[in-house]
Amino acid sequence: MLNFLLNLDIYLFRLINNVLINPLFDKFFPFITEVDSWILVYIVGFWYLFFKSGKIGKLTAFTLIITIIVSDQFSSTFLKEWIVRIRPCHVLDNVRLLVDCGGGKSFPSSHAVNNFAAAFVITYFFKKNYIFFYLIAFLMAYSRVYVGVHYPSDVIVGAIIGIIIGFLMTKLITKLEQLISKKNIKFAFKNSKE
Repeated sequence: MLNFLLNLDIYLFRLINNVLINPLFDKFFPFITEVDSWILVYIVGFWYLFFKSGKIGKLTAFTLIITIIVSDQFSSTFLKEWIVRIRPCHVLDNVRLLVDCGGGKSFPSSHAVNNFAAAFVITYFFKKNYIFFYLIAFLMAYSRVYVGVHYPSDVIVGAIIGIIIGFLMTKLITKLEQLISKKNIKFAFKNSKE
């Protein structure tokens, strides 16, 4: 069974990296897969959350920051070092490598973990935009296979892990925010009686 899954993973990798290709995607996916391409979007997005979206925006921004720190460390520092799967660009022949292969491990894709965790957090607080944010996360994850640095299972499992981390972090942060709000209300109420 494990052998079948590994062969399926390689087959799907070859399909995405060698067959389902075109010149437009060869420009698009290397661009969106690079974190530097998103810096302006991150700056504008956090500015909007902090200054234009009220209390819910600030809570979203805070939750996003904590979630990305947790998800990135969990995937990059713990899981990748524990599983130690080598990237396809280091072990397979005829990989169309459109970005630097990098020396990091392959499983799971930190891009997928972080982007799906972020998509969950944003859509938890701003539900009506869920298709847009999950589409971005999907394209980012897909790009990692297309450019030759991850297997499909790296990004699929990474997406699942990211959603789980996003879920846990939103529950934790919102519970903490509720506890802090209740304490402030009780404290203010107590002082008003004195």
